[in-house]
Amino acid sequence: MAQPTTVASGWPDEPAPLALDTAPVPEYGTGSLADLLPTLVAAQGVPGFEPRIAELAPADRNCVFLIDGLGWEQIRSHPDEAPYLTSLLGTSRGGTGRPVTAGFPATTATSLASVGTGQVPAAHGLPGYTVRNPETGELMNQLRWQPWTSPRVWQPYPTVFQLAHEAGVHTAQVSAPAFQDTPLTKVALSGGTFFGRLSGEERVDTAAERLAAGDRSLVYTYYSELDGAGHRFGVDSDAWRGQLMFVDRLVQRLAEQLPPRSALYVTADHGMVDIPFDEQHRIDFDEDWELRAGVALLGGEGRARHVYAVPGAEADVLTCWREVLGEQFWVASREEALAAGWFGPPGWYDERVYGRLGDVIAAAYDDVIITASVNEPNESAMTGVHGSMTPAEQLVPLLEVRT
Repeated sequence: MAQPTTVASGWPDEPAPLALDTAPVPEYGTGSLADLLPTLVAAQGVPGFEPRIAELAPADRNCVFLIDGLGWEQIRSHPDEAPYLTSLLGTSRGGTGRPVTAGFPATTATSLASVGTGQVPAAHGLPGYTVRNPETGELMNQLRWQPWTSPRVWQPYPTVFQLAHEAGVHTAQVSAPAFQDTPLTKVALSGGTFFGRLSGEERVDTAAERLAAGDRSLVYTYYSELDGAGHRFGVDSDAWRGQLMFVDRLVQRLAEQLPPRSALYVTADHGMVDIPFDEQHRIDFDEDWELRAGVALLGGEGRARHVYAVPGAEADVLTCWREVLGEQFWVASREEALAAGWFGPPGWYDERVYGRLGDVIAAAYDDVIITASVNEPNESAMTGVHGSMTPAEQLVPLLEVRT
């Protein structure tokens, strides 16, 4: 099957320096990860939901297979390693051959919360890898949940899985056993029954079994190892390609076991880009006095930074970051980012989330990251990274197999 060339509209070729209206904001409400589960369960008769992704047809049994780090562009660039996934590209987004958008930032904690709750980042309140807790003034790592914060206070919305389970839909999650009791799982993916399975083959086999266990079913399964290979070795590495080949076989294995009246959706939380290890492409915040001036905390991650200013220095920090970063980043104030729709519908946010967002927010356009070699040594050593709104990071597949 020929690979489709259509991509989401609005992606700029050459954005004007610092022009915020050139940032390709996610398709909240019509084609983002937050819209997937609400669309599926609306067709299953779960009260309180309406379909948002218009292209998706109803199914009694729905399975979502989320592969961490499997961006749309990465599939299109590797047809030899992923022949089965490539053959499904034309099915994406209900047969339109188009991707959906992850949401901003394009990072795991944010995306999993968007998937599981059906809420945008400005609502669920996990708007980055690390963000400031307004109650304590400390940075909160939302992937590792450090320092400890009450999960239900931090993210109070029920998950779609919980609401579907209450409505009589057979609901299950199948993932690595280590994820069963994590705070992120509790606030984003809980509801129904969790099945811990170690190997990828066991996960997809169990997912197919659970899908067949109900007349109406909603099953979620997850594979993280592709993302791990990308972070460590890069998406241009043999290790990453080997993982992609394995993922391709897993998807086909699951597709071949689907029970009748089922739809399988293969998606991801973000894509990934490789960044060279040199000063031109890696700007070290811990060694840059200009970027540090007036900054109390640096949050987020290399390609999607939340910058928290010393009180009274917000305007100066915004001006400085725009001047220093030039054409390489979209740099916005908190208010500008909210108004532009980076975290949800333009101008809308939950009050409890407002203080978690940076006074200044920087999203990478070029192949560049802002590292922090002293405070973030592990993250600064990663080859493959993500977080911003470029197509390689933001666009994710929504491949479909139906029976």
